[in-house]
Amino acid sequence: MSELRRICSLALLSIFALTAHAQRPLRVAAAADLQPLLPNIIGQFTAQTGIHVDASYKSSATLANFIINGAPYDLFLAADLSFPQKVIDAGLAEESAPVPYARGTLVLWTRNDTPFLHLSMDSLHDPALKSIAIANAQHAPYGRAAEAALHNLGLYDLVKPKLVIAENIAQTAQYADSGNAQLGLISLTSAITPQMKASGHYILVPRDSYPPILQGAVIMKNSFQTEAAQKFLDFLASAPIMHQLETAGLAPPH
Repeated sequence: MSELRRICSLALLSIFALTAHAQRPLRVAAAADLQPLLPNIIGQFTAQTGIHVDASYKSSATLANFIINGAPYDLFLAADLSFPQKVIDAGLAEESAPVPYARGTLVLWTRNDTPFLHLSMDSLHDPALKSIAIANAQHAPYGRAAEAALHNLGLYDLVKPKLVIAENIAQTAQYADSGNAQLGLISLTSAITPQMKASGHYILVPRDSYPPILQGAVIMKNSFQTEAAQKFLDFLASAPIMHQLETAGLAPPH
């Protein structure tokens, strides 16, 4: 009888464990540029599938380091391809290469009450410019793109003493919107949020001045939610959601 009890107990424990995994939300590590738009998409996904999603927003480098150091995420949505590739190289991802899901756009943004009412890239030459926010190029792909654009446009040495470095692209937008920096090199996803549209204006940074910001995803190999993660990636790639992403500032990846 004792052996039968032991077998029954193990079976019950297995059932409880599987149930717990089934009920646990899909844990998504999401790049900071997704923060303005992903919650609405998550809401639609949950309404259609019944799968709950818990998203954390930080710089792509920070999230990659968290994952490599054992953070229990199921899906990584990065702002470029290099940081999910690091997760792949660490042997932690299902994929052999990152799955591109969108392409980002870099813009120059300023508040409506700054001296730069007629904003252009030439504004970076203006003696009135005292500060410009960019994301940390070591941590944030948009920061890397901003540095590349400044170098390729011959502006980096001119504005280097005026740079205000933020941890990620969301914080970069906050610095510019709060007035802690007069200008900000930020994502289009941030620039076209209702708050930023109301308080400021932007121009597109010339696309040929920075490498394409291809945003990539990977599913974690040790996840109990690989099926749910794949459903979410498929949902992102669906035509209605791709249209919403584009409206919110993220172009299709191809």
